[in-house]
Amino acid sequence: MIKNMKIKPIADRVVVEPQAAQEKTASGLYIPEAAKERPLQGIVVAVGTGTKDVEMEVKAGDTVLYGKYAGTEISLDGKDYLIMKQNDILAIL
Repeated sequence: MIKNMKIKPIADRVVVEPQAAQEKTASGLYIPEAAKERPLQGIVVAVGTGTKDVEMEVKAGDTVLYGKYAGTEISLDGKDYLIMKQNDILAIL
C-alpha cells in the first residue's frame, strides 16, 4: 500500500495497482513480453467516498479481480495504476 497517495479518487472510483503478469507457465516455459496479457488482478491503493446511491465495498489493501479492459491507465512517480469505477471490479480475493 502507498502512504500519502498523491491521488484521491472521487465518488465510486478506486485506484488499483496491477500485479505483475505471469512470467512463466506452470510447466516452466518463460512467456515473452509480447505474449503477456494485461494483468487482471491488483491491489486497491485508494478508494473514493462513494455516492448516496453507491456504498463502497472495497477498501485500501484489498486484492481484487477486474475486467480485461477496465479502468484508465495512469503513471505516477514511475509506477503504473488503474483508476476504475467500483462496478468494474469483479471480485475481492
